[in-house]
Amino acid sequence: MKNNHVLGQDTLSADDVEHSLGLPGTFALWLGANVVVTTILTGMFLVPDLTFQHAMLLILIGSAIGIIPLVLIGVMGQQTGMTTMVLARGTFGRKGANFPAWVNLLALIAWSWIQALLAGMSLDYAVESLTGYSNVALFTVLCESLVVLIALRGHLGIEKVEKIAALLMVGLSAVVLFALNRHYDLPSITQLEPEGVLGGGVIFDIVVATAFSWIPLAADYNRHCRTLKAAVVGTWGGYVTATLIAMGLGATVSALSIAEGMEQTYDPTALLSGFGFGLPAALVIFFSVLTTNVMCVYSATLSFMSVRPKVPFWKPALIIGVVSVVGALIPGILDQFQTFLLIIGSVFIPAFSLMIVDYYLLGRQRYTSAQLIQAEHSLPAFNWLALGSYAVGALLAYYWNWVAPLDFGASLPVFVITGALYFVISKVALAKRVPA
Repeated sequence: MKNNHVLGQDTLSADDVEHSLGLPGTFALWLGANVVVTTILTGMFLVPDLTFQHAMLLILIGSAIGIIPLVLIGVMGQQTGMTTMVLARGTFGRKGANFPAWVNLLALIAWSWIQALLAGMSLDYAVESLTGYSNVALFTVLCESLVVLIALRGHLGIEKVEKIAALLMVGLSAVVLFALNRHYDLPSITQLEPEGVLGGGVIFDIVVATAFSWIPLAADYNRHCRTLKAAVVGTWGGYVTATLIAMGLGATVSALSIAEGMEQTYDPTALLSGFGFGLPAALVIFFSVLTTNVMCVYSATLSFMSVRPKVPFWKPALIIGVVSVVGALIPGILDQFQTFLLIIGSVFIPAFSLMIVDYYLLGRQRYTSAQLIQAEHSLPAFNWLALGSYAVGALLAYYWNWVAPLDFGASLPVFVITGALYFVISKVALAKRVPA
């Protein structure tokens, strides 16, 4: 289906999927999504708690493992043509699926607030370095307005922007690393001794949780993949590459600032502004945040549409964009970033564990457009087995994150235990319903 409209005509229907993403496009989409300042910020937390080498190893292993559930949800979208929150109806029921949809909507709006402010700060730095004019609030509003305009174009507009931005961010990141190496003793970061405030297990969990935080968006985009190979290889390769670049850059800048006797910082502009390279660093942050924020606004819109399917795409996209502009101006919004990431993990990890188990191991035949969209009202209102398993998983996530933190982190144990519990009780319930 060829889309010639100015505004996106995106719907929940599998019949409207345009299969516009090949393997390179999917790779660029997920690379552009995760080369973002919040991922750079996460990389900052890893050093000097660990040595630089140890941190990079955990980034590679954690992202390579953590992205697997996202790939699986993305494959569900590619095979069925449906969005993530429509697929949730098959697991949680037609009304039960409203809970993850609303939570996802609110979480993505919060993400958009954080990223709109970061984009505004980056653009403000770039403009000030060129003209001397500074106005963070104004540039935050301008950045988010641009995000809304792109999101209103729908998935096709986002895919085009991500391809361009991915090339720009890789090039600009290379410039930043070149400048750091030219003006500082970059090899010195490998000599830092670990402080050990955060152990390797917790850091591994943070890397995994970062990947898990992207799961709600997976099917929204990968349903447009032309082939299964594009959905799997493109997503896995793009995300892992992006995480190595972004977290690696954050770990590098943090380690370098300490090695040079400066105040620890994740902001490469703070290290490079005196040498004339602050502008490329600011542009890395600006483009990365812009592309990620567009994806947040788009998926938040689809989450709303899954609850209110008769609303045309452009209306919630516009409203969510305006809310994101206002929220980005809330003072102190960046202070709770790490806590926010852990909360997202607690909420979504058990939910998507259930969806993966239900689709791949229990009842794939239920996941058709005819049943989840056309015949939605014939679905059970709630799947109590799934909701009960989710409650157990969410409680475990809360307990192991805040009451009695595990040395090796909570994300993977919660994911595995929740899915295993749901699989077992579903099989038991099925055996009781079917006479021998």
